[in-house]
Amino acid sequence: MAGPDIRTHWDISFEWTGLHRTPEQLRPMTLTYDKLADECIARLNELSPREKYRPYAGQPATKAPKRDLLALLEQHANDDPKLQELWTEINTVPDWVEWDQIKRGQEVFFRYGMPILNVLSFQSLLGGMGANRVVETLARTGGFSADVVRRRLLETLQHILQVSLSLDSIKPGGSGHQSSVRVRLLHSSVRSRILSLAKEKPEYFDIEAYGIPISDLDCIGTINTFSTSVVWIGLPRQGIYLKEKEIDDYIALWRLVAYYMGTPHDVLADKPTAKAFMESILACEVDPKPIGQVLAKNIVIGLENTAPSFASKEFIEAMARHLNGDKLADRLDIPKTSLYYQTLVYGYCYLAVLIAYLNRAFPLFDKAWIAVRRQLYYALITDKEHGLGGETIFDFKYVPWFTRTTKLGTRRVRKSTKVGVELLAQLGVLVACASAAAVVYGALAGVRLLGQQRLLPCAW
Repeated sequence: MAGPDIRTHWDISFEWTGLHRTPEQLRPMTLTYDKLADECIARLNELSPREKYRPYAGQPATKAPKRDLLALLEQHANDDPKLQELWTEINTVPDWVEWDQIKRGQEVFFRYGMPILNVLSFQSLLGGMGANRVVETLARTGGFSADVVRRRLLETLQHILQVSLSLDSIKPGGSGHQSSVRVRLLHSSVRSRILSLAKEKPEYFDIEAYGIPISDLDCIGTINTFSTSVVWIGLPRQGIYLKEKEIDDYIALWRLVAYYMGTPHDVLADKPTAKAFMESILACEVDPKPIGQVLAKNIVIGLENTAPSFASKEFIEAMARHLNGDKLADRLDIPKTSLYYQTLVYGYCYLAVLIAYLNRAFPLFDKAWIAVRRQLYYALITDKEHGLGGETIFDFKYVPWFTRTTKLGTRRVRKSTKVGVELLAQLGVLVACASAAAVVYGALAGVRLLGQQRLLPCAW
């Protein structure tokens, strides 16, 4: 009898089962997409074209006001059947949603806030540049150039925080619900723009090779980076393993977000299916190309010594290699770092593990920390000086054009102005050393005590 089919991709081994998908099985999902949203974008552009916001000839040029596509959708929902269909869909809660479970899923995010944010920054975002088809789309927007990539990351983190802030935030009309729909409409705007340019010049974007930009498969892959990759790759590589119930709850939260975003969500219906699909994407979709290396390097350049982590280039690269594995890091041309920074990464992980399991062991402490982190994280993201300076509405800023692409940025050496993540890493190293010393001392004391008891004369 044949044994299990164990496969290894990018330093991750797993058993291939009937739930996994081959490249041939995934291929059709590169050609399907959120057609309803695209049809609605076309109608919104007719009802309220972007051109109306541009200055007239002879008038001084002024910055065009942001166009809130969600507000336009709500305003015109009764004017068009397609707009009404989309409005009804996004405001209808699926039957499988259990709000108590969604609430617990939100708490999972803040319970493991530090290590999850680590995953999102240095694995999901940076490691995601290994997904060649997705990168081909990102490169055409210009939104991942070195000087703007940090803002893109903060906008993504705003969305993630908003869907986790409170139960009301993820219900229809809440900030998390609204940001999910806005991202859906933004994706549709980018996709529609690239398809229109490709229709004019087919060589601009090779649909046969890359599929539809921001296809169903791409959208599932994006949701995976926020959910399944966090649960089964990013957190375990930092020494943190969620309880089975926590996994169920966290995946359920992101299944609801996927629904709001027009992403096929049945792949998140249960743990085995979700994990198998994540592994299928890892096996079939990750294939870094030179443009992915450019975007990955731009991320490091853009994040170096900036809020909220204030991490050095070397620490970012060490953490990226730790979370993504050496094989993927090598293909993304992420440099190897010194033993010092590798040690810092392990110190950071050690401290993250201590905090995570202390939270889990003491429910009252856990509840208090979740409340603190909810306020702290959002304040950091929207901070006027170091953050976004307010909430973004995910407007269509990075518009693809025939000549627009993303080039390698120039590193600007910045000195950290505030205490950052590396101090936590150094503290983790000290705590780890102190813990090891305590264990060794305790063991030696035990051996000494045992030896003394053996030397005592018998009492009989």
